[in-house]
Amino acid sequence: MPQGTAAVRETGAARVTGEPDVRRAELAAFLRSRRERITPEQVGLVRGRRRRTPGLRREEVAQLATVGVTWYTWLEQGRDIQVSPQVLDAVARALRMDRVERTHLFALAGASDPAPNGPCPTVTPAYQALLHQLGPIPACIQNSRYDILAYNRAYARLLCDLDALPREDRNCMLLAFTNDEWRAALDDLPGTCRAMAAKFRGSMAGHLAEPAWKALLKRLESESAEFRELWERHEVVEHASHTKYIRNAEVGLLHVEHVNLWLSPGNGASTGPRLVSYPPVDEETRGRLERLQALAEADSAASA
Repeated sequence: MPQGTAAVRETGAARVTGEPDVRRAELAAFLRSRRERITPEQVGLVRGRRRRTPGLRREEVAQLATVGVTWYTWLEQGRDIQVSPQVLDAVARALRMDRVERTHLFALAGASDPAPNGPCPTVTPAYQALLHQLGPIPACIQNSRYDILAYNRAYARLLCDLDALPREDRNCMLLAFTNDEWRAALDDLPGTCRAMAAKFRGSMAGHLAEPAWKALLKRLESESAEFRELWERHEVVEHASHTKYIRNAEVGLLHVEHVNLWLSPGNGASTGPRLVSYPPVDEETRGRLERLQALAEADSAASA
């Protein structure tokens, strides 16, 4: 076994070779190897001219996984820290691990995978290209928990400025119940929120024991009295395409079709990750969406 996998080296500390230490060293090496294989462009980050690190930087992985930079650094250093299944799940998603890699990660960490049979949703370059080509039609990729995994320029400004939000807040459930700008854009706010709570309850039935789902539910209940009231109704509805009005602050009223395209048909209808798009119902809306995309692209170019 290579020396680097048989011990953990820390400043001012003696080298140890017990089984837990070997496991942590293997975990650290595995995380580094996965981090170094992913390019910034694959996760929507700008490479920059002075980048020397192969793949992603540690702070970028921490940002993508919404964990502390110091905590993630310690994890890659093989330090003896407690790691929850929820955090491991977030790291696996950030590093775009497939099922085999994900299983290996949880085994090295000595933790139970909260979703052992579910795919780790990733946004491939092909999906990124598809989102881009759909413009000016707003489109995004969401998982069944309503996390927004990727989006195009038109969607970035459709309901609020998504780019300005922390990654952990880019969740449609949270935004519908807690974000004032998002809520102001919804033409039928009470009806939309009621339908979303019912859809979320239906989706959560298959994920009741998963830490990430429980954490989202707890946050919704703690931050929104409206959600708590709707959640107590125990209503469930299915996902379906429909027309809706969106009051965009920059280009005005938009009449669009809400369309879901499920990306994992093997999991059954209306489950798993999906591509959500908002094609225009009329020519006036199409023109306004074109102006919205132009504004978003201009701002993106200015900040690059």
